[in-house]
Amino acid sequence: MDTQFLKMYVFYCSNSLGESQIANGLSGLNGIAVKTIGLPCSGKVDIPYLVKAFETGADGVVLVTCKESECKHLEGNMRAGKRVEAVESLLEEIGMDKGRMVFIRAKDKEGSPELTMSEIKEFFEKVRKLPRLCAH
Repeated sequence: MDTQFLKMYVFYCSNSLGESQIANGLSGLNGIAVKTIGLPCSGKVDIPYLVKAFETGADGVVLVTCKESECKHLEGNMRAGKRVEAVESLLEEIGMDKGRMVFIRAKDKEGSPELTMSEIKEFFEKVRKLPRLCAH
């Protein structure tokens, strides 16, 4: 069993989740260091920013957007999804394993993020099974 910590980044739309919800939902994870980045809209995340997460040692990146058709900035969540796809293509071109990024739409009622947190944790476990990128 690998004793090194996984380094995971979670970018999230602050209109769909709050900082305390993320902190509470992802607390107590064994062997996983999580960096969370709140965004005014998931559509604000750009390709270089997502790539930078991997350049700084991320083993995996999660982008949580608001629910489909509930974006307060019209189509920000749709733009965010396309950017995740673009970064996944770039990572594949340079030979990184598929499955290191995920795009998750918030599924819970406000104030109850359990389903979203569960999906994030499932992704973390999938990344844990991938070959390590580098020693942290």
